[in-house]
Amino acid sequence: MAFPKIWYSVAVGFLLPFSYAHTDFFTSIGHMTDLINTEKDLVVSLKDYIKAEESKLEQIKKWAEKLDQLTDTATKDPEGFLGHPVNAFKLMKRLNTEWGELESLVLKDMSDGFISNMTIQRQFFPNDEDQTGAAKALLRLQDTYNLDTDTLSRGNLPGVKHKSFLTAEDCFELGKIAYTEADYYHTELWMEQALKQLDEGEVSSADKVYILDYLSYAVYQQGDLGKAMMLTKRLLELDPEHQRANGNMKYFEYIMAKEKEANKSSTDAEEQTEKETEVKKKDYLPERRKYEMLCRGEGLKMTPRRQKRLFCRYYDGNRNPRYILGPVKQEDEWDKPRIVRFLDIISDEEIETVKELAKPRLRRATISNPITGALETAHYRISKSRATVHDPETGKLTTAHYRVSKSAWLSGYESPVVSRINTRIQDLTGLDVSTAEELQVANYGVGGQYEPHFDFGRKDEPDAFKELGTGNRIATWLFYMSDVSAGGATVFPEVGASVWPKKGTAVFWYNLFPSGEGDYSTRHAACPVLVGNKWVSNKWLHERGQEFRRPCTLSELE
Repeated sequence: MAFPKIWYSVAVGFLLPFSYAHTDFFTSIGHMTDLINTEKDLVVSLKDYIKAEESKLEQIKKWAEKLDQLTDTATKDPEGFLGHPVNAFKLMKRLNTEWGELESLVLKDMSDGFISNMTIQRQFFPNDEDQTGAAKALLRLQDTYNLDTDTLSRGNLPGVKHKSFLTAEDCFELGKIAYTEADYYHTELWMEQALKQLDEGEVSSADKVYILDYLSYAVYQQGDLGKAMMLTKRLLELDPEHQRANGNMKYFEYIMAKEKEANKSSTDAEEQTEKETEVKKKDYLPERRKYEMLCRGEGLKMTPRRQKRLFCRYYDGNRNPRYILGPVKQEDEWDKPRIVRFLDIISDEEIETVKELAKPRLRRATISNPITGALETAHYRISKSRATVHDPETGKLTTAHYRVSKSAWLSGYESPVVSRINTRIQDLTGLDVSTAEELQVANYGVGGQYEPHFDFGRKDEPDAFKELGTGNRIATWLFYMSDVSAGGATVFPEVGASVWPKKGTAVFWYNLFPSGEGDYSTRHAACPVLVGNKWVSNKWLHERGQEFRRPCTLSELE
């Protein structure tokens, strides 16, 4: 019996551009979408491999069934069976040739194509930094939007289209990542959630012993000795020989005995516990609390008298010839600082063009070093640009970790669309864009944000834009190029303003007074994106060239 050849080919269908390899995927939803295509391609490859294995097993099965019937007949009367010369010939042929072919088929490795595809694709996979970054983003969203672990675990978020949930193993992983950062507050929350889901009967590879080990230590680090002992006792009920738990238990009992000897009052102990387990840690300064409240839509409300000063209007750019017959819609978002929004100011087609131009160039956002003026990756911003900031000591631009995004820069000469957008900004602001920075396009990632900052250089940053030679940033123009299902507002903590993303609109404000002094009320932030994908583009306009377009005044704050 000759075995037909099984052909198994796996097409390497979708490859990420080489430049995407290990480029902080978690900082840009735009780049993460390519990973969806990669995973789909791997699933197709895996299914092809399964079909090849099934085909191979089907052939072996048919061979076994046929030989089973034949040997049953032959063994009942071996001499009579072999008395037929054809049977004698076929027995020789089977044992000499066909069993060898069967052996080759059994030994044939059908996984070569799948493994080859995996090897090629793996170089473009996210790495540990991406996984940790995405986990930290969930913790950030939890804090900013006051979400409990159960809500996050069950995926009950506003505006979601594709609901998903976290398994006990996922919760355990989040707790471990928090633990490695010495963030015992979040370690406790997520280990407790993992334990709760296991107690409710969820089938999981997560081990209660490991969870209780992390959880008891995290609770102890926050000063709750009684709870730590209780959790350790539960751990020892599951594993009485657990070496570390037994050691911890003896230590906890020793500490407890010392406290009793010192006659600490229960009131003092409770106060100490409350102090040590305070939910908001040292980085939660008043500004941060205001920032988070604004992100949740809990900002200051204008008085009716102030609200009456806000208007909407048709605006012609101060009689600009391009807009006299076709003025644009403009509305006031805030009075001091004055923030205006332009509606329907960029078309869907223009947005798609800008995104397509920017996407291949997206890099982790940078910010300007206030001392040297150099751009550096901004570690506090989670978006793609990826954001960079000016390092206060070296002046160089470094990754801004408080900015989670990726961004790209587009010049007017590259595309008529970008040139047209630049002209539009000049016409409607009345400011010269020839000295402005290039159009920056940013895409925010998982929990993407940009914490409170100024766009202009302060007096203690004299060289903030020295390399450009165009003076300080006089104004900011910000396009919203996508709607965001939840979160993602632009907020101004100093004044309590919240501006929410709306696709096709743009907001504009001055960073400097006409005197050239910085307007500190323009300190602003991009709130974390809770649900959705946030694309923005902005134009920073500079002082040089505006001398007659926006003349200086004698008053410092005018």
